[in-house]
Parts: sequence; C-alpha cells; structure tokens
Amino acid sequence: MADCIRVPPLLLLLMCVLSSLRPIQAENSVVAKLAPKADILPIVPGGPPAQAVALNPGFSDQKAAAAASVPRRRATGWKLAEEAVCREDLTRLCPKHSWTNNLAVLECLQDRKEETEIAAECNHLLWNYKLNLTTDPKFESVAVEVCKTTISEIKECAAEELGKGFLVSCLVDHRSNITDYQCNQYITKMATIVFSDFRLICGFMDQCKEDINSLHCGSISTGEKDIHSQGEVIACLEKGLVREAEEQPGAKPIRDECKKSIMRVAELSSDDFHLDRYLYFACREDRERFCENTLAGEGRVYKCLFNHKFEEAMTERCREALTTRQKLIAQDYKVSYSLAKACKSDLRKYRCSADSNMPRAREARLSYLLLCLESAVHRGRVVSGECQGEMMDYRRMLMEDFSLSPEIVLQCRSEIEGHCSGLHRKGRTLHCLMRVGRGDMGAIDPNCQKALQTLIQEADPGADYRIDRALNEACESVIQTACKHIRNGDPMILSCLMEHLYTEKMVEDCEHRLLELQYFIARDWKLDPILYRKCSGDAARLCHTHGWNETSEMMPPGAVFSCLYRHAYRSVEQGRRLSRDCKVEVQRILHQRALDVKLDPELQRRCISDLGKWCSEKTEAGQELGCLQEHMEDLLPDCRETVGNLTELESEDIQIEALLMRACEPVIQTHCHEVADNQIDTGDLMECLVQNKHQKEMNDKCVVGVTHFQLIQIKDFRFSYKFKTACKEDVLKLCPNIKKKVDVVICLSTTVRNDTLQDVKEQRVSVKCRKQLRVEEVEMSEDIRLEPELYDSCKQDINKLCQNVAFGNAQVIECLKENKRSLTQRCHQKIFKLQETEMVDPELDYQLMRVCKHMIRRFCTESEGKNTLQCLKQNKNSELMDPKCKQMITKRQITQNTDFRLNPVLRKACKADIPKFCQPILNKATADSELEGQVIACLKLKYADQRLSADCEDQIRVILQESALDYRLDPQLQIHCTQEISRLCPEEAAAQEQTGQVEECLKVNLLKIKQEGCKKEVLNMLKESKADIFVDPVLHTACALDIKHQCAAIPPGKGRQMSCLMEALQDKRVRLQPECKKRLQDRIDMWSYAAKVAPAEGFSDLAMQVMTSPSKNYILAVSCAGVAVLFLMGLLCGRFTKHVKQELKDR
Repeated sequence: MADCIRVPPLLLLLMCVLSSLRPIQAENSVVAKLAPKADILPIVPGGPPAQAVALNPGFSDQKAAAAASVPRRRATGWKLAEEAVCREDLTRLCPKHSWTNNLAVLECLQDRKEETEIAAECNHLLWNYKLNLTTDPKFESVAVEVCKTTISEIKECAAEELGKGFLVSCLVDHRSNITDYQCNQYITKMATIVFSDFRLICGFMDQCKEDINSLHCGSISTGEKDIHSQGEVIACLEKGLVREAEEQPGAKPIRDECKKSIMRVAELSSDDFHLDRYLYFACREDRERFCENTLAGEGRVYKCLFNHKFEEAMTERCREALTTRQKLIAQDYKVSYSLAKACKSDLRKYRCSADSNMPRAREARLSYLLLCLESAVHRGRVVSGECQGEMMDYRRMLMEDFSLSPEIVLQCRSEIEGHCSGLHRKGRTLHCLMRVGRGDMGAIDPNCQKALQTLIQEADPGADYRIDRALNEACESVIQTACKHIRNGDPMILSCLMEHLYTEKMVEDCEHRLLELQYFIARDWKLDPILYRKCSGDAARLCHTHGWNETSEMMPPGAVFSCLYRHAYRSVEQGRRLSRDCKVEVQRILHQRALDVKLDPELQRRCISDLGKWCSEKTEAGQELGCLQEHMEDLLPDCRETVGNLTELESEDIQIEALLMRACEPVIQTHCHEVADNQIDTGDLMECLVQNKHQKEMNDKCVVGVTHFQLIQIKDFRFSYKFKTACKEDVLKLCPNIKKKVDVVICLSTTVRNDTLQDVKEQRVSVKCRKQLRVEEVEMSEDIRLEPELYDSCKQDINKLCQNVAFGNAQVIECLKENKRSLTQRCHQKIFKLQETEMVDPELDYQLMRVCKHMIRRFCTESEGKNTLQCLKQNKNSELMDPKCKQMITKRQITQNTDFRLNPVLRKACKADIPKFCQPILNKATADSELEGQVIACLKLKYADQRLSADCEDQIRVILQESALDYRLDPQLQIHCTQEISRLCPEEAAAQEQTGQVEECLKVNLLKIKQEGCKKEVLNMLKESKADIFVDPVLHTACALDIKHQCAAIPPGKGRQMSCLMEALQDKRVRLQPECKKRLQDRIDMWSYAAKVAPAEGFSDLAMQVMTSPSKNYILAVSCAGVAVLFLMGLLCGRFTKHVKQELKDR
C-alpha cells in the first residue's frame, strides 16, 4: 500500500461500486478489450500490506510465504486460472468459459456464496493481484483510452492530473453523466476489483484505522470469514455510527474524519447493491427470492429489498443489513442514489442546501431534505414527479420502521420498552407510540412526544395515507367500500375515513390507527395539506404563522387551527373573516374532529384535569365533550371558557356534532332537508330538530342528543345562536349581568309582558327578539329540565309521583299537574305559576299545542295566540273535534275552574265583581295556596241571584253551562262529592263522554246524600239551574222542542225561559212533551225540597228566591193583594188617629 499515495473520495465510490458486479462474460466487448492488458499487469511481491497484517493477526507465515512465491513478473498472457493455489477452487466454483479472462475469474471467486470457502493461499493471491492492478499506471491509461470522448466532455475530469489515480475517481463521480456505453461499463466493472476490500481504499484506511481498532471491527479470524473481502469491517463501522447517533448504551464515539469516510463509502455504493459487500452477501438469497427480475444499478435492488424488508420470508441478517443502510440514508440522503439523483435539481432549485445558518451535517439529513421539498410542494411549487415518488418511498420507510429515526429511538426508549416492545414491523411500534402519545396507555415523555410530532411532519402521511403502512393495511376494506369514489392516494381519503368514523362501515383497527394519526395531525395544521393550501394566506394574515417547515416553540399545539375556527364564525360586522374556501375547509375539519376531544389540542390541554375529575368513565365516542358541557359550572376557568367557546360554535353550526347528525339523519331527511341543504348553518337546523323532536322518524339517540343540546343551551344564552343574534343588544340593554339563558328569557319575557299590560306605545324589546323569544319559551316548555328552577323545586315530587314518566314532550310537567294536590308546597307554587303563565299564553302550553295541533289549524287559524284555548273551548263539542284534543281541552278547563287566576278572561270580566262579592274568600286565602274553585263558586251563587255585572255574568254562564255537562269542571263538587259519586253514580261517572248524567244522578238521589258538603253543592246546582235552563242540560235536552214552540220569543237568561215552561206546565191548554213535563215536575219537587232544607238566609235571599221561583207571578199576586188590604186598613186607621188628634187640639 506504500505505492498508494492518496485515493480521492470519489475513487472510494468507484471501489465500493465495483465490488458488486456479476461475473463478466468473455464475449463482453469491454472486458475483451481490457483482458489482454489486465493479464500483463504486474503483481507486486511482498504479500499483504502492513496495515492488513496489523489488523488481521490471522495472517500466518505460511500465507506470507505463499504471497512471496508469486513471481514478480508474469509473461504476457498470464492467467489466474494457471495458478496452482487457485486451480481447485476455480474448477469447483467458476464456469470453464471464464478461465481465460482474469477479471471474470476474479469476480467469480470474490462473489462466491458465503458458505463456500476458498483456499487461503488463493485468497491472498487474489488480493495481491487486485492491489497491483489498482496501483498500476496502466489502470488509468486504459481509462484514458476507453473514455477518451467522455473525458473531453466532462471538464472537471479533463483537468485532473494523470498518474495519480484522480482521473478514474472523477469519472466515477460523474458516472451518471457518462453517455458512452463502453466507458460506463469500464468504470462499473473495474469498481468491483477496487471495492472488494476496504484496505484497497487508502484514504479510508488512514482515516478509520483507530476507530476500527477501538470498535474491534478488524478481528475477523481466518477460516470463519473471507479475510480479504472485509465487507464486515465497513458494516461494523456503520453500526457503530448508528449506535453513536442513537446514543445506545456502550456506544463509542467515531472520529469525524472516519464518519465522513464511512458515509462516503455508503454514498459511493448507493447505486448498486453489489458494492455494499456486507449487504450483498447478507441479502444474496433474498435478492434472488424477492428481486430476481430487478436490474442492478441506480439503487433499484436496494429499493426492492427495502419494500420487502418486513416480509416473513426475509432473512433476519438481510433485514438487519437493510435497516443499517436505511439508518445511514436517514443521516445522509446521498447514501440513496435514486433519491439524490431524482431530487438533485429540485434541491438546488429550492435552495435546500444553501442555509448558511445550518450545520452541513443537518443539511444532509433525510429529514431536512423531506421538510424542505415538502414545503415547496405545500406552497404550490413544482417538484418533479420522479423526486416526489422517491420522497414518498422514503417517507413510507420512516413510517414503517421507527428505528430509522434516531430521535425516536433515543427519546422514546422507555415507552417502547414499557408499552411497545415486539411490535417493530410494518409501523406498528410507531402507532403504538402514537397511542401512548394520545394518552390511551399512560403518560408520555415530552421529548418523545416532540420526536413523534417531528417524525410525522417529516413523513407527512396526511398528504397520502399510503405512506402510513399500518393505517393503509388497517383501513383497506373501509377505503374500498366507503371511499372508493376518491382517487387512490388523494389527501381526501383521510377526510373520508374521518367522516365514516364510528359508522357501520368503519372497522375497529382502522378506527384506532386513524385516531392515532389524526391526534398528531390535529396538533400541526400544516400536516393537513388541503387545509394548508386553502388557509395558508388566512393563517399568515390572522394568526401570524410561519412557513411549512418552520416551527415556533412559543406557539401551543393546535393554536393555529383554533385561531382559524374562531375567525370562521365571525359575522360581517365583526370583520377579519376567513376566505370562503378556507372557511368551508375549517368547518369540515371541525365537524370531523369534534368526534374526539383529543383531536382538539387546546381543549385537551386546558381540560385535562377536568376530564380526569368528571369524565373518566365517559369512554364512548363524543361522550367526553358532552360530559364537560354538563359540568360546565364545575369546570376550571380556562376549561370552562374553551368548552363555552366550542359550544357557542356548535349552536351556530350543529353539524359539528357529527354523531348527532348521523343519529338524526332520518328526521333531517324527512322534515329538515331544506335547512340541512344550506351550506352555512345559522342555528336553523337545530331549531328544526327541536320542533320535530317527537316525530315518528325520530329515534332515541337523536332525541337524547337534541335534548342534551337544549339542556346545554340553558346554561348560557350565547349557546343559542339564533337567540343570541336576535337578542344580544336587548340583553345588554335590559338584562345586563345575566348569563343563564333561562334567566335571560324570564327577564325579557317579563319586560314584554309589562309593556303589553301597560299598553306602551313602543315595546322595549325589539321585534326580532320578541319573535325568537317566543321560540325559546315554547322550546323550554317541552322539557321540565329546560327550566332549572322548576326542575330543582320538583325533583322530589318527580321521583315520588312521576318516576316512570319519560322526560320530554312535557310529560313530566303534565304528570305534576295531574298530581297537583299531592305536590310539596314549593313544587306546587312553581306549577301554579307555570299554569298561570300558560293560561295567559296558551302557546306556551306544549301539551295542548301538540295534542291539538291539527284542531288549532282547523278551527283557530284566525285567532290570536293568546285566544287559542278560548277558541278550542268554543269548538270543543264540534263533531269534527279530535277526541284527544277534546280530552286535553277538558283538562285545561278543569284547571281553569280551580282558581279564577288561571282564567284570564274571567279574571278580566269579573275584575269588579270578585272583590265586591267574594272578598271574604280572598281574605282567608294565602298567597301560596290555590282557591280550589271557591271564588268561582261564589260568583255562581251571585249569578243565580242575578247580581253580577253583564260581562261577568256572561263568563259565569259559560262556566255553568260547561260544568253542568261535566261534573269534573266543578272543583267544589269534586271535593265534596267524590265519595257520594262513587257510591251513588259509579256508572255515570265511568262514562267516557260526560253529558250531565252525574249531576242528574246526584239531583235525583239528593235525599240519599249523606255528606252535608255534597248536599249543599247539589242544592246550589238546583238553585243555579233556576236561573237559566242551559245550566240544566238534562232538562234543556228534554224540553228543547217545547222551548222552541212555547218560548221562542223569550230570550235566555235570568230564569225567563224556565218561567215560560212553568207557566206552560200550569196552563192546561198547553200540551208539553211527556219527557219535558216529567222533568219539570221533578225539578219543582227538588226546588220545594231545597227550599225546606235550605231556607232563605235573609230578606235579599228570600226576595231572590221569589223572583227566581217558577210560581213567581202567583206569589207576587198574592203578595200584592195582601199589601193592598194592609193599605186600606192603614187608611182607615190613619183617619181615626187623625181625628183623635184634632180633638186633642181643640182642647
């Protein structure tokens, strides 16, 4: 080796490359041309060089002697095949036709199978032959002759000084530019000779001698390995370099000069795998198995083997060698011939190696190349298709094997050992680490998390899902079914998979891999290529972002996307809005990521403690966010603000709740398709779902989801987008410092009511707010939980009386109303207040409006909302009235008759009469109690006495007529006669349709009634019936024809028609209907009994009884006659008295 002054680095490439070539066929023209010259090349005596002996103590004296025995000169035409030391091996291993060509023999013997040994003397002879061949001037002269035209074309090579070996080195460096076939073949073939042994590379030996000794890379014993191929020495150094980069335990540092030489050797062997001797021997069988039809050169065999690295049939030794080479590529992209060649012009074009502030070592890293070129692609710059193809191969390589990233190996060692050992193949370890990073398997070290995030950015699987092999394999079936309409490799595939998350088409393994990847994509908005392309301008303008391959340690994960989605929902008045394309994209992603709270970095970061405290058991999709919303008041301030902001966005765009949208799809398609088809939702869709909450298409999941959103909305008026938009100014002006929606609604409703009662000229609440306020009030009436104060007051009663009643549809409220007498005092007060409000405004009576929806459309289209119940009552007995609605109207009538305050029409009509006649009842009543119909009963008696005002009399007449047909409408009768009705009139009470039979039964059985209270109520009924025949439906029905014939000209009321019938009964000329006659006679007997049982309590009562008596005329005539007689007697008595007085005067 003393003759070798310096082998330039590029000759090193030649040496490495040439060692991989296949046996040379004799008929090859270049070989044929070179063979004579090779045959006469001298063999320098002296045996192996001193370095080799020092590094390989296995050399024996015998071997040295064998080397010395080689003649100094061979005659022209000397053949290796003629040497005795190699004849046996040659005969056994090499085809006979190659014996005449020394180069063919040399290549045959040095590329033998690993398990095939050759004689040590033959080995040494071959090595000396190669050494002399590379140091002979004729080696260069042949290059000058064969590559004459090429040298003139390549200026750098033409300028090299001859005789120093630099020319061949230069030609190797520019081999990709050599167009002359014979020159290219010569450079390639001769490299096999040089690179078969690292000791033939003088510069390498000088620079790595110390490292070879310190790492024990030269201790290859004779007999075990080929001591002259020495490929394992370089492989050993490469492994040492990898161990140092990964900071593995026991790793020894390698000097920088040797590092450069190692990387240079790897770089020079990058185009043909034959040149990496260790890998060549390790993978020879695997190459035949997997890459038999792959041509050598330009790194094709490497790539083929890389693609089959994790096949079951791949030998472990070959897999290890391939991994080592991949790790070298990760440290220097030039070690990949195909990548360096394909991307050379793009690297120069986009200045990916011209950063003066960056160390050269980092510029050479594969990660830097990928980030730089990916940045160009994301910015819309043109990167050649060939380069992009190579980039994709190596991005996939990084995702497949975590060990190719030193940072992952170094920073995630404990996570790999603790959670992910034994999963290294096909990207499984990396996905396991990503799952740990999500928090699904315990805590992760921040440095490991950062390393994972960096790797994901380098590999950029968001641009093409196929880069992530684990995801690709897991989701293949889903992609073929759900996303088959999207071009293979399109970034929209990931979006499609997200849209089908938690659907029937999704499989569990795909779901896990997808969420693991999306967790990291969500933390760097640039990893979503579509989002980056559409929003990079908006992000720079509004969120002060950096370039694609630039990072900011100060910016929290997910901050840019949070900024974008906050601007996505700004109004025109607020300004600083996103562009239309960006807004649509942001909304799309927001809809997808809302499925998992971990895909919102800001939410997870701020709510990590609250999630653990309140929502640790909520593990199903979408439950965590719902849980945080339910515990809104209990959350920490930062978490409450974040959850509040997201909930506010949901109110504007309910499609963020993707699971809810899927659950509600049937009802949306049937009832809300017009609203859903709008590209931009402004709260209309949720409003539509609420309105159709109880349609037959509605399923349980949808009902639960819609109700949940309603319950969340009551926590803050901002959570109802339409209400917030319509009433924000009114709230700030009229209800400042009130946050809860229910309180805001009450505040505004009270303002509207007061303004209405006071007949102000201009309402303080705006028209648009009043309209939306009505919607909110109606929605709140649907579920008691939407009115927290009412719900809290009645929780105990609900559990006791309505535990089997489902929430929603106002069913619980209706149950409480029906059990009003059994409620606790606090709940009773709230229910009464609610009923009072509903009677004033029937549109807030959810059950009434729901049950009578169609009847309202039929009978009350022209009525105002506040008169709806009045209208329904008037049409209650129509033949077209729906039975269910009729039953509901009766319920409301019963409610109204329990307390005059629940009948706003009566209250207004009898405003003066109530305090005038019924003040004692009002005085006894407390503010918290109901009057149980006492005031109305009082007014009924005054109606019978004909002392009410006209308006009040009209309203009481209606009540009397209604309660006469249905005893349930008379609260006092209900209270006092329940037992008597059960005893005396069970059949009548059980009748489905009440037409006054129960009242008639009680009247007929008056003498059998034992309870005084009930008897009194029945007597009152008799008294009331005297005042108006309409109050006695049985009598009215029986005498309807007679009234028409005998009393047609007499107006109803004040007992006039009853008196007419009585007179007709006494008139023998008039023949009444038998039924009418019988009923009239019964009434006379009842009234007579009533007069005995309940005599007049005073003169006014007596006078009223006379005036209302059917024998009024007879009584009045007798009374008048009596008064006349008394008058005459008075006159006579008066004269006598006067006369006496006169006499006394005269005296």
